[in-house]
This record gives sequence, C-alpha cells and structure tokens, in this order.
Amino acid sequence: MKKCLSAIVLMLFVISGKSQVKLLSMEDAMVRNRTTLAPATMRQLQFLYGTDDYVYLADAGTWKKGSFSSSGEQVFLTLDKLNEILKKAGREVQKSMPAIRFNESAEWVMKLDGEKITLDPSTGKVRVIIPKNILSKDAVEESAAGYIAYLDNHNLFISDGSNKRQVTTDGSGDIVYASSVHRDEFGISKGTFWSNNGKRLAFYRMDQSMVTAYPIIDWSQTPAKNENIRYPMAGDSSHHVTVGVYDAVTNKLIYLQTGMPADQYLTNIAWSPDDRYVFIAVLNRAQDHMWLNQYDASTGAFVKTLFEEQDEQYTEPLHPMQFLETDPSKFIWQSRRDGWNHLYLYDISGKLVRQLTKGKWEVLDVTGLDAKEEYLYYLSSEVSPITRTPYRVKLETAKDEKLVRTDGVYSTQLSSSGKYLLLNLSNTSTPRNIYIAETATHEARKIFEAADPLKDYLTGTMSVFTIQNSKGTPLYSRVFKPADFDSSKKYPVIVYWYGGPHVQLITAAYNGGAGDYWFQYMAERGFLVFTIDPRGSDNRGEEFEQSIFRRAGEAQMEDLMSGIDYLAKLGYADTSRMALFGWSYGGFMTADFMLTHPGIFKAAVAGGPVTDWRMYEVMYGERYMDTPQENLEGYVAADLSKKIEKLKGKLLLIHGLQDPVVLQQHSVKLVKAAVDKNIQVDYMIYPGHEHNVLGKDRAHLYQKVTDYLMMYLQ
Repeated sequence: MKKCLSAIVLMLFVISGKSQVKLLSMEDAMVRNRTTLAPATMRQLQFLYGTDDYVYLADAGTWKKGSFSSSGEQVFLTLDKLNEILKKAGREVQKSMPAIRFNESAEWVMKLDGEKITLDPSTGKVRVIIPKNILSKDAVEESAAGYIAYLDNHNLFISDGSNKRQVTTDGSGDIVYASSVHRDEFGISKGTFWSNNGKRLAFYRMDQSMVTAYPIIDWSQTPAKNENIRYPMAGDSSHHVTVGVYDAVTNKLIYLQTGMPADQYLTNIAWSPDDRYVFIAVLNRAQDHMWLNQYDASTGAFVKTLFEEQDEQYTEPLHPMQFLETDPSKFIWQSRRDGWNHLYLYDISGKLVRQLTKGKWEVLDVTGLDAKEEYLYYLSSEVSPITRTPYRVKLETAKDEKLVRTDGVYSTQLSSSGKYLLLNLSNTSTPRNIYIAETATHEARKIFEAADPLKDYLTGTMSVFTIQNSKGTPLYSRVFKPADFDSSKKYPVIVYWYGGPHVQLITAAYNGGAGDYWFQYMAERGFLVFTIDPRGSDNRGEEFEQSIFRRAGEAQMEDLMSGIDYLAKLGYADTSRMALFGWSYGGFMTADFMLTHPGIFKAAVAGGPVTDWRMYEVMYGERYMDTPQENLEGYVAADLSKKIEKLKGKLLLIHGLQDPVVLQQHSVKLVKAAVDKNIQVDYMIYPGHEHNVLGKDRAHLYQKVTDYLMMYLQ
C-alpha cells in the first residue's frame, strides 16, 4: 500500500521540459470532461439558411461567417448589433448572446425573455412564435401555420397565439396525451406530429389505467412522499395507445382506426406530403411482425397496408418514412430486413423501387437530401464497425460514394443546396477537426482544429483492437495502459463493459469513444483498464445482436471469457487481481458474471442493475426475452437472486433512489437474497437521482467505485 501511494506521489511531479505534467482529479475525469476539459469546438455551428455559408458563435458576443471558397472569416453578428435591432423593435436588450438558429428559415429563431421569437434581419421585425405563458408548458410544439400545441393539467390545448382551444378533457395520470409512449422505445421521443401545412395535429393518447401502479419515493420531503408511476412489467398488462388527429381549422377531432389488439405498438408516425393521410408502423406485442399502415386523416379509416416485415426473433422499426419533395409519390424507408440497417426507396403503393444501400454494414444516420433530391447523404459503418463515415447514394442508380479520405467518427450537416457538408471529425489521434467539404469533388478545407485537452496531463496509452471469441467472431476491445507502462511488470486489471443492444462502448473516436476520462484516471494510478463490446452490442448487424435472444447474458459472458483468455496471455496483466464494472444492462452483466463464473474477479461494481428480467418493462424486456410465460427457462436463468450463493469476491451494488427505468427493487431483491443466504454484499444509494447519477454527484459516484476497486486490488 505504501509503495503504491509513493508511486502516485512521484507521478504528480513528473516534469516534461519546462511544464509540469498533472494527474487527473476525479472532477477532471467526470465533471470537467464535459466542460473545460472537453475537446474545443465551434459553438452553434450551422449553415446559414438559403446559402452555402456557415456561421458559428466565435465568442460570447460575436457570430462569425465563412464559406468553402474563402479561407477567411468575417463578423456576421455582434451582441451590440443584435441589441440595436431588438431595441428598434421595442424589445429588451440582452446582456449576453442568445442561442440562435439561422438555418431554419430566412428569419432568425431564438428564445428571449421567456418567449420563442423570430427576427427578420432585413426589416428588424420581431414575431412571437410561442408566448411566455405557453412556452413554460409541457410538450410545446409550434406548426408551420402558426398554431401551438401544448399540455396543461394533462390535457391537450391548441393556441393560435391569442386564443386557445381545449382539445381533450379526460387527461390524467392514467390518460396521457401528446407525450412519448411505449416507454421511449421504437425511436419514439415525443407525442405530437404536425402536418406539413401545420393545420392538423396527430398525437398520441395512452391509457395506462390497466398498468400496475409502482411507487417511487421522494425522500427529499419529510415525511417522504410516494409518487406512483405506471410501470408495465414483462408478461403483465401493457398500456393501450391510440392516435388522434385534430384539425385546427375546423376544430374537428377524430381517432385513427388502428384496430386491435389494444396493446399493440403504434410507431414511426408520418404525414403524407398532401396531408391527407397518416402512416404508422404498427407492431404486434410479440415484436416479430410489423405492418406499415395508411390511414385517412379526415375520417380515421384504415386505407391499406403498404407492406409487412417479419422476423423470427424480433423486428424493431426506428425511423418514420421520409417522403421526397420533388416526387411525393416516393419515400425512403430504413430496415434491417436483410440483417443490416439499410435504405430502401418505395412508392406510395408499397412497391419497392430499389434497395439503395446494401452490404454487411449498417446505415447509422441519415443526414439529408440535396435540393434536387438526386443524392441521399448518410453515415455508415462500411469502413469499420467502429467508424461513422459520410457517404452519399444516388437515388436513381443506388450507386454510393465515400465523401472523405480520413477515417474516424463523423457528425455532419448538409447545406440546403446539398453542395457542401460540415464535417465534425474525431479519431483516436484527433480530438476534433471540423471541415467544410464540397460534395461534388470531395475536397475539404479544415476550418477548426481542437488541441488535445489532456496535453498537460500524465496519460497512458490507449489502443483499440479486436480479439476473436470462441466462434471466431471478431470483438472490438480497448485497453488503457499506465503512463509509465513496463511490460516486464504485472498490473491489476479493471474490466468495464455493457453488452446490451443500442450501445457501443468502443469507437474510433478520441479517447476510444469513452465520454469521460475515468479510464485514463485509473491507468494513471497503475491499472490496466480493459473494455470489450461482446455480442449484443450495437452496430454489428442483426445476427450479432440477436445472439442474446431469450438468453440474456449467456453470449456476452462467453465473449468476456474470450477477453479474459486474451488478458491471461499478456505477460503484464495480473489476472489474479481483476475487477469488473458495468451500469444498467452492464450492471446486470456484471452481477450475472460474478455469479455464473465465480472467483475470476476479486471485486465488482454493478450500477443500476437488472437482477430479474421479470421486473423489467414490457417493450424492451419482451423484445429480447419474449414473455415469462413463453420463456420461463430463460427468465429463471437470468434471475440473479436464484444464484447469489455462488458469489465469490466482493460485490458493490449501486442504485439511484428515484430510478424509473431499472426499478430499485432489482437491487433490493438481490440484497434480500444475499441476506437470506448469509452472503455479504455492499450497497450504495444515490437519493434524488434516477437511472444515471449526473452532475457534481457523478464525481462522488466514481470516487466510490474507485475506492472500492482499489481496496480489493491493491
């Protein structure tokens, strides 16, 4: 112990040239990583509407403008100039520059003094889009016609800015309107959908009265107060969702005739270009059959099914259809029907025109179409599963082309003309470079380069590589090594993982895709920190993910054993001193591994862990596990309380007291089983926090984890 502490003290004063090299503090690693130690960027970078110029907030009071053809930049807007315009319009002057959207229309869009407004730079006229008394409401969304939808006391209202209409009257905690449904699965993130002309509103209505009430305790009050949520557990009654359509011009409300059963999923809502129809991807509760249905927006009548998709395990529609403006009879559809997420061009009858992208890689995101809609721009994993690379595909021929020469992880913005892209690049040697690129020639000009935010810190080396599992499948892995790494020495090992769908821990980005610096922090203190993305992880195709179907944890644990075999062959990894750490699905995986393969790890931390899939929610749980009635064996195998007596080594469970995602009952159940079997486990709670511990308390959480692991790995 004394030797370890002495080594750390010496490392604090390592001198490189004339500058002192520092060790990361926990606040540096877990709080400042999002602020002063995050890679610098061009704030609020965007294309200027109707042009190919870009603008960004250069400092607190100045916007600058540039273009591909000019290497120089010029001042576009100052706070003094903005205040001059606002003052003439009778508005209060601002002490600091507000966030402004210049790419939505010729008018500038911003929030000022509690209102959402537009400012016409040519006339100086200010127009209120959303007044102060509405902007503070829930589910606020304005339309192209000037109407505003919002929730008040659980009910849906529509306002034209001056007058309001109450659309629904029976809203309550059980009858939920205009909000995200199906627990934010299937790409759902909101509950209101304005038509293209802004005169009709499609919205969700969710009846959850049949779902069991579940208590979430607010411990900040004395006495503590119970706040019930509706939480549908796997195999139990699920909520019933319908879709309403309100006509703001005629004041008419109808509901789409989506039929039975009532607990089906209504996802990926889209309007036809002429606003006559609403399209919904309807998914059965078993999630193995999807119908893309068309409904009459005036009567609610079912019109037809454009096509169906089925899968023996599950199908998961995540993106609504995207209609072409130049040819409204055609639309883009995303699907994994061939095992990989790809783009398809359809006509309105449901006939496939052509598959636009194809291969053993995933379309990760759609950037947009050019003005003529000749090309569709997207990000894909075609180069590597750990990269996000810009491509474009020609709609007429399905011929694609890579748009960049340097590989890494990109985010992109497309100019309205489609002639230029803003490319935000990060890779393992680049914290952030930003380019403006000409799409026709692929020529790019760098407009920003971020310095390494950790240049003044003593950091070890990070490497990303693959290992093979027992089936010969390559698994992406990452390791952080100490700054003074010596291959002749033995280092204790920390393994961090997740292993569940929709998450990829390892990428080709800066810091290996890790969003914080805790891995570097631990490497500075003499640990090897190893991460693996096992089967079940994101962006590797359907077969890779579906290997976990009905048997949560089994494939992932097999893959981690391959990772442990890899570590055991390294002469410098001390596999007699290893610890395991994971959160959420990773918390489940961590606790499950400790009980299924006891004795391999000396200590483990399982944060927000699922410990019994029977107690997890319907939509996610049944997708990957089927119902408990259909898959009793799988649920029993994944009930960790049934095997707590197998624990060897130390296990710390952590949970947020207000967690509405993985209910605290999961960790409590495991603790109770441990008590019943006379097994010792450790337990830490975070009052006031939900599924993730965020803000300043995140440093406290990771200090707790660090102290625990150091205690047993020294």
